Amino acid sequence: MASFSHLDENGGLSMVDVSAKPDTRRVAVAEAVVELSPQTLDMLRRAALPKGDVLTCAKVAGIMAAKRTSELIPLCHPLRLNRVDVRFEVLDDPARVRIETEAVTTGPTGVEMEALVAAQIAAATIYDMCKAVQRDIVINRVRLLRKEGGKSGVFQAPALD
Repeated sequence: MASFSHLDENGGLSMVDVSAKPDTRRVAVAEAVVELSPQTLDMLRRAALPKGDVLTCAKVAGIMAAKRTSELIPLCHPLRLNRVDVRFEVLDDPARVRIETEAVTTGPTGVEMEALVAAQIAAATIYDMCKAVQRDIVINRVRLLRKEGGKSGVFQAPALD
């Protein structure tokens, strides 16, 4: 039977001890997609939404979220992040904003959760700033795209159509 890293010998929750693991450079890239109506996307592009510059606000929110990941997810290690980036691709057909986040650290554990949380909070911020003009916004395709570093090496997600 497989053992679970977050359970102690009595079956209780436990934070994984990473103190014996070597520090390595670790990188994680994640994505999220926000589906908008063509009208909302046009307003976003023109910075004509009531709450202002959506993408700048979403970028800052994503970076802030990555820095607070260990406060949001139980048993997640607090990390010293070397870099967090949030990038956007605004696409017309269909109307959507693709968010790509990247988190980098040097340490004994990975930064996948930080990249994923950054993508999700950036997406939620876009939703919040666009909801005044559109309520049926969809956030989807939140996933890890790539990770490198540590014992398991490189992971590359398969391409989606």
